[in-house]
Amino acid sequence: MTQQTTHFGYRDVPEADKARLVGEVFTSVARKYDLMNDLMSFGIHRLWKRYFVSTSGVRGGDRVLDLAGGTGDIAALLRPRVGARGSIVVGDINGDMLRVGRDRLLDRGLVQGLQWAQMDAEALPFPDRSFDCVTMAFGLRNVTRKDKALAEIQRVLKIGGRALVLEFSAVKAEFLKPLYDFHSFQVLPRIGALIAGDEGSYRYLAESIRKHPDQETLKAMMESVGLERVDVRNLSAGIVAIHRGYKI
Repeated sequence: MTQQTTHFGYRDVPEADKARLVGEVFTSVARKYDLMNDLMSFGIHRLWKRYFVSTSGVRGGDRVLDLAGGTGDIAALLRPRVGARGSIVVGDINGDMLRVGRDRLLDRGLVQGLQWAQMDAEALPFPDRSFDCVTMAFGLRNVTRKDKALAEIQRVLKIGGRALVLEFSAVKAEFLKPLYDFHSFQVLPRIGALIAGDEGSYRYLAESIRKHPDQETLKAMMESVGLERVDVRNLSAGIVAIHRGYKI
């Protein structure tokens, strides 16, 4: 049989190897992840995340699953929105990322209503119709089989529930493209080498953005798994985009 391959950045690798390779990247960068995000985006990632949560529609009493949420950034922003009656499950495939995020939120006194669990987005350990909302910020591009992850998200949503994906996407402003490419492939790896001692992981992260489906392709993928009324909202000229779909 021909072995199935997928991309790991600009390299083609066996599908069975990608999760391990991505895991090695995030284990390497876990403790410097937030600092590097601030440096890479000039702090704008925090505004993107706040806007993502502020437009999520999450309300008091909701049960939310935050996938690829190991840093705890999204969970911390969601926590006051779900209130005392709501809950958030933070899921991530990488245990090191989960530990860093959990410890950070514990230090801030954020404990109630938060659960942390290591899980694979392609095979979620929850019954059908378990959550009012599933969020995934800057994680989908690292999933080996994105269609399976999206199908799992659709499966665990309650009727009327929302799937929200915040991810790097295709830049729409032509004048920004050469600047963005220079920043991604010349600046980021050097910052990674200097701050995190890991140039290769940050080169992979830049490459993974370019291999991720663009706005229209991801919208079609979400629709193909049964999510409806899918809409796209570009932020920062399409550097990132929010995709929202409903289970109806």
